[in-house]
Amino acid sequence: MHIRGDHAQLAVGGRLDVRSAADARAVLHTAVDSGHGDLVLDLTDLESWDATGLGVIMGAHRRAGRAGRRLVLRGVPPQMQRLLVATRLHRILTIEENPPAAPVAAAVAEGTRAE
Repeated sequence: MHIRGDHAQLAVGGRLDVRSAADARAVLHTAVDSGHGDLVLDLTDLESWDATGLGVIMGAHRRAGRAGRRLVLRGVPPQMQRLLVATRLHRILTIEENPPAAPVAAAVAEGTRAE
């Protein structure tokens, strides 16, 4: 598992499980405690999480709430979104889709020119 970023946005990759939970918890708590406003967790590169990893996310969510902040999950992979729905945690957590690509960037990717 690896976490990159600062007190406003973190990118989490690899596996968030029982082996990485303590390190992840420490990084998330530090980020929550040292910033203001939303704390965005980009999970685009997260391969998997287990119940312990999900507990770390929920703990960070609660801690952020106590600090007057909001934990926002961005780029949640589909299989993890299904787990959040199955456990009804999608009703508690703030889950944001990846922002859509800018029209020019999308046009360049498709090989056309935006007007």
